[in-house]
Amino acid sequence: MSEPTIRSLGATLTDHGVEFAVWSRNAERIELCVFDAEGKKEIVRLPLARDGDEHRLFVENAREGMRYGLRAYGPYDPDQGLWFDPSKLLVDPYAKEIDRPFEYDARLGTFGEDTRDLMPKAIVSRDVAIKPAKPLFQPGGLIYEIAVKPFTMLHPDVPEKQRGTVGALAHPAIIAHLKRLQIDAIELMPITAWIDERHLPPLGLTNGWGYNPVGFMALDPRLVPGGMKELRDTVAALHAEGIAVILDLVFNHTGESDRQGPTLSLRGLDNPTYFRHLPDQPGTLVNDTGTGNTVACDQPATRKLIVDSLSHFVRYAGIDGFRFDLATVIGRNGKGFDPDSMTLRTMLADDVLRDRIMIAEPWDIGPGGYQLGRFPTPFLEWNDRARDDLRRFWRGDAGVGDLATILAGSSTTFGRDGRTQTRSVNFLAAHDGFTLMDLVSYENKHNEANGENNRDGHNENFSWNNGIEGRTDDPSIQHKRRTDIEAMLSTLFATRSTIMLTAGDEGGRSQQGNNNAYCQDNAITWMDWKSLDEELIGHTAWLAGLRRRLAAFGQMDFFRGDGDVLWFSGAGTPMTVSDWETPKASLLGMAIRTEDRASGRSTRLAMVFNRASDERSIALPASENGWSLLTTAGETPAGEQIAIPARSVAFLLEN
Repeated sequence: MSEPTIRSLGATLTDHGVEFAVWSRNAERIELCVFDAEGKKEIVRLPLARDGDEHRLFVENAREGMRYGLRAYGPYDPDQGLWFDPSKLLVDPYAKEIDRPFEYDARLGTFGEDTRDLMPKAIVSRDVAIKPAKPLFQPGGLIYEIAVKPFTMLHPDVPEKQRGTVGALAHPAIIAHLKRLQIDAIELMPITAWIDERHLPPLGLTNGWGYNPVGFMALDPRLVPGGMKELRDTVAALHAEGIAVILDLVFNHTGESDRQGPTLSLRGLDNPTYFRHLPDQPGTLVNDTGTGNTVACDQPATRKLIVDSLSHFVRYAGIDGFRFDLATVIGRNGKGFDPDSMTLRTMLADDVLRDRIMIAEPWDIGPGGYQLGRFPTPFLEWNDRARDDLRRFWRGDAGVGDLATILAGSSTTFGRDGRTQTRSVNFLAAHDGFTLMDLVSYENKHNEANGENNRDGHNENFSWNNGIEGRTDDPSIQHKRRTDIEAMLSTLFATRSTIMLTAGDEGGRSQQGNNNAYCQDNAITWMDWKSLDEELIGHTAWLAGLRRRLAAFGQMDFFRGDGDVLWFSGAGTPMTVSDWETPKASLLGMAIRTEDRASGRSTRLAMVFNRASDERSIALPASENGWSLLTTAGETPAGEQIAIPARSVAFLLEN
């Protein structure tokens, strides 16, 4: 049975007025509420005419800039999953602009409490379409994850009024930093409208990450005060420098949360359709996300909203791609996750989206939620297994075989069903968890500032502190920490995959041991540019240059096993079964063929990983012309045997 066609929804501006359209199967009727230019006084309510599950109204002579909201009528019976409450002003799910940020207030979730004075108003806007260019980013590149406000709030060269906004990313000083690191794409943590979780205001805290959305299209005025034009202009400025822009979007839940949460948009318009509920228990929201609700992404109206939102950002801002938070939810139906789900297929087949970069966070907390390696091609996937094994290798409790698997593209995970290329996005740290500096400075999380008695956040981080927990002025420990970070960064940049670096990790940014800093919109998360470690930044920039210079790093094909890769031991000979199975082995060598773009010749690249706490010698593979050691200081000839400093990675090119 084919699905019904759903026509365009939201507010469509024409030469003669505005057509408003809302989808709701269960609402008895819906009203359009028109407000004055300041969005304070409700001027008139107009009923929408029902046409099947679509509710429509054409308002003649309505103009750009008109402020509006919605009210939905029907039974209020949460035990049956029905949350209709006409006292609640609702934001249009297709709103593309709102007049102010959301602020949590308990009255937003109280039945019968009129919320017109508490709610942002949607603004009728005129879309300015552009012709999107082919995405600049390709798999194998370097992604730089950015939380817009923390990244720009303390930059001394960015004008004070621009700090904390998307527009700041186009500032020459910001672009210069990105260019120095040779970033291929920035990935912006959520910039669409969100609301604080209700437990935060009493603690004096606010959500600084944005992973609690209300609108899927409307940009949050705190981060993008200039609206779509600001985003579009920033993307254009970055594109001019060869840097792609990826948006991190949240389609798995909304800020309406659980039964005690606020009624803001989808809940008030048609809760039974837009959210997933337990079978035979219509009043019980499924919580596959850990946030109180789960969006029913397999429903046709929800599917259209998702695809239309993605298309919106491509058509009107030129966005290169998307990263999806808890993406397993997007592929779920009533029976579980389906990699061939209609929603995932529709996203990939859409004319506007088919060439965009798609990145899945391939898990949620529901049954069967961990789906690493199962998303359909061409999805890239965050590889938390590689993250943990890289950490464990350098901590000392993972074997060299685990490291080799990651270096080779994680074929055991991504080589299923005859696939010949990796889809892995490798990373050492992300927004969620320890920063890279904290990973080598804290054995335990320190989330006391979050107000939950340190109960929140992951308990196992595979971290170590190098002798002292937390901040220290001991130069020997500071040196050990910097050495560990350099070694881990070298390993990440050596992996055969797409790689991701979180903003500030290249310079030793710390969050004081907080591994769940979503509610710290303050100095804990704001990047202190003046205190960044210049030596670490230089090392990272050198690695980025090396990765661009040597083509093998960006190749996504798995090794074929026909001599295209040589794994060698400390003796310079091929690894034996005994070598692989030695649990505490400290050395691993790897040699592969690569094009050297600097010279235009084909050669061999050797990499040696030494996690021991002392210097180790290793014999290099036989070579007629010998090897040269690559360092930040340049290239130096290497003999048949080379000493690898403690806790380091060496890169060598065959002469």
